[in-house]
Amino acid sequence: MASSDLRSIGIIPARYASTRFPGKPLALINGVSMIERVYRQASLSTKLSGVVVATDDNRIFDHVKSFGGRVMLTSDSHRSGTDRIAEVVMKLKDKGELYDIALNIQGDEPFIQPSQIEKVIDIFRNPNADIGTLVKRIEKSEDIFDPNVVKAVVDAHGKALYFSRSPIPFVRNTISDNWHKENTFYKHIGIYGFRADTLNNITMLAPSPLETAESLEQLRWLYYGYTIFTAFTDIETVGIDTPDDLSKLINISC
Repeated sequence: MASSDLRSIGIIPARYASTRFPGKPLALINGVSMIERVYRQASLSTKLSGVVVATDDNRIFDHVKSFGGRVMLTSDSHRSGTDRIAEVVMKLKDKGELYDIALNIQGDEPFIQPSQIEKVIDIFRNPNADIGTLVKRIEKSEDIFDPNVVKAVVDAHGKALYFSRSPIPFVRNTISDNWHKENTFYKHIGIYGFRADTLNNITMLAPSPLETAESLEQLRWLYYGYTIFTAFTDIETVGIDTPDDLSKLINISC
């Protein structure tokens, strides 16, 4: 089935509670909340049949309603955003809304581009893709060695082989400062697409040793044999993890 024939829903998980940045979805950037910015950007995609915010907090629920967005309350016991979007897909199915693909769109990336969303949807032209995501070429040597920058290794067909916080692959017989000149390194961009049946199945998987070691949920899916295919993007994402990250964006024109 071509990606144009697939019904796709964009779901934005949004929690109020956050150790590093409580209330992050409601933080203002030039007078517009972060969650509204993400919602508006996602809604620009012509390949999404709809966009929904998934939250366990009434403050976020009421705020999304106030700007005309679609929002659903979910359980406050979910371990991850993946579990939260799976609940939304199930509730939509119960309402008679059936979707082939569900996208997990990060609620802390207010400048997500519609083209990035569409690249993920297009991955599912490949019938072998259970899960889709994005990678970007690493340009700065220091990013290779930054454990907060998740690296991805992919095969010739774009299928992900592994993700790690460590610098992978290891470049032998070359000083580390020159690794980026000798090999192409990719960083993982954390937007995911799931086939609906895959999404339902992976929420029932137990955490894997690889996931526990690296604190990367996608390693659970690889561990249990699910295929993750990637698309390449040149767009650098801007994620907001802390109030300090937000303060750097005060003077943006967006």
